[in-house]
Amino acid sequence: MRLYELTYLIPPNLAEEEIKALQEKIVSQIQEIGGILNEISRTIKKSLAYSIKKNTSAFLASLSFQLPPEKLVFLHKRLKSESNILRYLILGKPAQVLPGKILAGKKVQEVTIKPKKLAKPKVELKEIEKKLEEILGE
Repeated sequence: MRLYELTYLIPPNLAEEEIKALQEKIVSQIQEIGGILNEISRTIKKSLAYSIKKNTSAFLASLSFQLPPEKLVFLHKRLKSESNILRYLILGKPAQVLPGKILAGKKVQEVTIKPKKLAKPKVELKEIEKKLEEILGE
């Protein structure tokens, strides 16, 4: 099962009871095709940037659910046939992986890297002075 988020617009002329009935209908349709509801967000009234089906404002509702990918087509068909939905969008959300689960599955071997010490011969001051005298003396 994959995680999805459904966001849809409802016409502003619907009453609160009709909006709740529509939301319950959508939730029951998701559950009928084998989906599991995770979260329902609060319905908010928004003004639209442009009119959709002669409406300049709409109620915005959103919910997240889990559904097998092959059943998503059936949900699209049911949402398209619903007359009280102006527009809808279904987004696939990435699966949430907890950091503890990532590390628990694989054991990481610690590797310590020791810097190699290059054996450079130490140059004494007397040798440096001799070379400088040779260069300057010439």
